[in-house]
Amino acid sequence: MVSHRRATQSGLGRSTRITVLSAALATAAAGLGAAPAGAEPHESAAVTKSEVDGLYAQAERATQQYDKADEQAQRLRHQVSEAQDGVARGQEQLNVMRGALGALAGAQYRAGAIDPSLALLLSSDPASYLDKAAALAQLGDVRAGELHRIEQAQRELTQRRADATRKLAELRSSRTEVARHKRTVEGKLARARRLLDALPSGQRAQYDQVSRSDRGALPELGALPVSGRAAAAVAAARSALGKPYVWGANGPSGFDCSGLMQWAYAHAGVSLPRTSQEQRYAGRQIPLSQAQPGDLVVYRSDASHVAMYMGNGQVLHAPYPGARVRYDPVGMMPVSSVTRV
Repeated sequence: MVSHRRATQSGLGRSTRITVLSAALATAAAGLGAAPAGAEPHESAAVTKSEVDGLYAQAERATQQYDKADEQAQRLRHQVSEAQDGVARGQEQLNVMRGALGALAGAQYRAGAIDPSLALLLSSDPASYLDKAAALAQLGDVRAGELHRIEQAQRELTQRRADATRKLAELRSSRTEVARHKRTVEGKLARARRLLDALPSGQRAQYDQVSRSDRGALPELGALPVSGRAAAAVAAARSALGKPYVWGANGPSGFDCSGLMQWAYAHAGVSLPRTSQEQRYAGRQIPLSQAQPGDLVVYRSDASHVAMYMGNGQVLHAPYPGARVRYDPVGMMPVSSVTRV
C-alpha cells in the first residue's frame, strides 16, 4: 500500500513538472512569435495577429482607392459648379440678346407692323426659328447678324447644358464609388477591431506596443545632405509626430499614410498627388541604399503604403488605425521603391 501511494505521488510529480515545462515552453515560444504544438491559445493569438495585419493591409489598399475616388469626386464637383455657372451666364446672355430684338419688334408693332421674321424669331419655341434660317434673307444686315449671334449663343448654351448633365452623372457615379470604398474600409477595420478586442490584454498590448521613437529617439539628419524643399517636408512631417492615423485624412489633426506625405510636402511648396500609388511616380526613383531624408519610401508590391525616410535607417509614417504618426525601421515591411521628389 505504501509503495502504491508513493508510485502515485511520483507519477503526479512528473505530470506536474511536464505541465509546468510545457507552459514555460509555450510562453517562450509565444515571445518568439511561434506557437508550439498543442498550445491552442498562443496559436490562436498568432493567427489573430496575422489576420489583423492582413485586414489592415487590405483596409489600407481600400483607403488609397477611397482617397483617389474622393479626389476625383472633388474635382468633378468643381467642374459641375463651373458648368452650371456657364449655363447660367449663357442663359442670361441669350435673354439679353433676345430682349434687344424684342424691343425692336415692339417698336415695329407701334409703327403699325411687325416684320414676319421677328415674329418667327420671338416664337415661344427658340429651336423653331433656328431651324428656319431662310428667314435671315428677310432681314437687313444688322438684324441678320443679331440673329446669327443668337443662334450661336443658343447652340453654345445647349452644349453647356449637355456638359453639365454629363459631369453631374460622372459625379453621381464617383460618389457611389467613394461610398463603396468607404464601406470596404470600415468593414475591414471593424473586423480587425473585433479580433483585437478578443485578444487577452497582454497580447493586445504587445500588438499595440509603442515604437521607440515615441520614447523620444529621433534620427540624426545632420550627417546626410538634404535639399531645401526636402528639409521643409521633413520638418513638417516631424511636427505631425504623435498625430492619430485617420483613414482618408490629410491633416492637420489626423493622417493616413499618403495624406501625411501630401501634407508635409505642401509645406515645402510641392503639390503631391493624393494616393501612395501616384506618389510613387511623383519624382525620380532611386535605390534604397541612396535614400536621403525627405525621400518617399513606398511599400508592398501594390504600393499601398508610403512613408518618409528620415535618416539612419528610419522612416516616419502614419502606420495603421489605432496607431499614431511615428518612426519605424525602414525595413518594417517589403520596400517596393524609393522616390526622390
